[in-house]
Amino acid sequence: MSSFITKQDGYYELGSMGYVACVVILVLAILLIAFLADKKQEGKKFSIRQVAFSGLALALGFVASYIKIYDPPFGGSVTLFSMLFVCLIGYWYGIRVGLFAAFAYSLLQFIQGGGSYMLSPFQICCDYLFAFTALGLSGLFKEKKNGLLIGYLVSVFVRGLFHSIGGYLYWMDYMPENFPTSLAVIYPIVYNYTYLILEAVISVIFISIPPVKKAIAHITQMACD
Repeated sequence: MSSFITKQDGYYELGSMGYVACVVILVLAILLIAFLADKKQEGKKFSIRQVAFSGLALALGFVASYIKIYDPPFGGSVTLFSMLFVCLIGYWYGIRVGLFAAFAYSLLQFIQGGGSYMLSPFQICCDYLFAFTALGLSGLFKEKKNGLLIGYLVSVFVRGLFHSIGGYLYWMDYMPENFPTSLAVIYPIVYNYTYLILEAVISVIFISIPPVKKAIAHITQMACD
């Protein structure tokens, strides 16, 4: 057990085998996405091109997560459209593939930022697995008018809910002293939605620019043919 997870000074840390296990899980998740992409859905098989588009969107989202416009002191960040890239997969291919792709992305985020500091398994779920997998909910709006916009906003909102639950359960000790004690219960909500809404506003403005909107429509047609 110690080679997978060790406890130090009240927190949990991944051991060498723990990192190996995370990588194995990630590979299996990606293979599962590829398997699902090859199954029939709505009478049509997913092509290699569509699998490639999902992989490319995940890669772009992961790279974009390193490009931080704003980096709050206690976690989270405003990135260069990282959530948008992940939400695109659900918008292209629906809820099933969207959720599995977003789950793979959650594992990437866990390895990137959470693998060396864990308080409990449920904290990991709230901060990483549940929160980032929620980005796949964009698939619920695949066939809707303004589906990308609505799906993106809903996904961001649900991601914020999971972060806020985790913040309330595990991170209240980091609440600033100047934050009103009477409003302590909403501190995780304020903290998490501050950076999430900021990135959402930037992303919505970006995808509303006519040339960008046209480019996304063109890419969507290429991805879904």
